Amino acid sequence: MNNNSPFDTEDLDDLDFRPDENDGKDGLYEHYRIVVDTGQKPVRVDKFLTERLTNTSRNRIQQAADAGFIFADGRPIKSSYKVKGGETITLMLDRPKYDNDITPEDIPIDIVYEDDQVIVINKPAGMVVHPGCGNYHGTLVNAIAWHLKDDPKYDPNDPHVGLVHRIDKDTSGLLVVAKTPEAKTNIGLQFYNKTTRRMYRALVWGTPESDKGTITGNITRNPHDRLQMAVSTDPAIGKHAVTHYRIIEKFGYVTLVECVLETGRTHQIRVHMRHIGHPLFNDARYGGDQILRGTTFNKYKQFVNNCFAICPRQALHAMTLGFTHPTTGKEMDFTSPLPDDMEQLLGKWRNYISNRETT
Repeated sequence: MNNNSPFDTEDLDDLDFRPDENDGKDGLYEHYRIVVDTGQKPVRVDKFLTERLTNTSRNRIQQAADAGFIFADGRPIKSSYKVKGGETITLMLDRPKYDNDITPEDIPIDIVYEDDQVIVINKPAGMVVHPGCGNYHGTLVNAIAWHLKDDPKYDPNDPHVGLVHRIDKDTSGLLVVAKTPEAKTNIGLQFYNKTTRRMYRALVWGTPESDKGTITGNITRNPHDRLQMAVSTDPAIGKHAVTHYRIIEKFGYVTLVECVLETGRTHQIRVHMRHIGHPLFNDARYGGDQILRGTTFNKYKQFVNNCFAICPRQALHAMTLGFTHPTTGKEMDFTSPLPDDMEQLLGKWRNYISNRETT
């Protein structure tokens, strides 16, 4: 790789590739290499790399260093390490490097709203939003590129347009896409300033003690499992995160809740609900794919396993999305009904509780 190669911010975003599933040296692959000029004065490596890698931030470089992905002459270093002249600095990640170009792919998408500035899309569960982490094709971004392939103003490889925010692969619901740089900047600031309106519906194990509440806790990568996020016990570590919840319907062993995001962190609802002892139903990454409440009877176990089969993913749906239109200033609010798998899941629990109460 040449020293001037652009570096994609996504390479430092969701490090979601298991080292034991690749054949790189020590489970790592080289993504960037630079030999420091002999006349270079000592400077922190996070500052040094921030000045040389495009489309990334110092914070992400610091996270990569803390995760053990940055090396000086083959030795892992922290973000405070000061590089010296003649050293070779390498960035190694736990997945192979891939071609960053977004190619249009003819994939159907459910467009809720579209004009010359924005598109609002209802994403199905199971669709990856952006290429990366072993999912380089068949993503929502590839589908959007196809939908806008005849628009000369839209370049899917331009980071100044496109997705403004994300939802997880196995979460369904609403997303907004910016068709112009001005729209992306405008709506991005709305997310940053917490003026957007986002409400989710989730089925969780157990019943929260209060009918409504607020969960506040910094979210950081789980130091024991890089595939998970966790609430930090140290207020100086992680990103500030706030989730407001309200109980909608109780089913004895599980509860339908409404979650309103004040912030938008990776896996925020999934992590926060687990933190208060109520993991999302069938959330395999956070333990919700186990029977966490209920009886020991085989009949009940079979019932829950049937529920898992009906909704084979975390029961989470991005139901509403609201923002101010970037050019008209009009308040835009959209609602997506629960998808069929979650409707069937709730119906099955309603029947279960109804039958239990009549026997």
